[in-house]
Amino acid sequence: MTDQLKKTVADGKDAAHELEHRTKAELERAKRDVAGDEMTTGEKVKSFVHEDVERTKADMDEAKRKLRDKT
Repeated sequence: MTDQLKKTVADGKDAAHELEHRTKAELERAKRDVAGDEMTTGEKVKSFVHEDVERTKADMDEAKRKLRDKT
């Protein structure tokens, strides 16, 4: 497999993972918006942390692609 093909495959995987993580983060936010005051403070904090973790994972996948594209 050529280096360019390897980069393309890796970029595709990272883009798919990034989309998955961003979707999960948005779903977590929507869950809080819908539940509103029905969620306890602890549940809201846990939900916020989960959203933040998913956004961080998405940002890492994006950064890997950008770094790979520069090499």
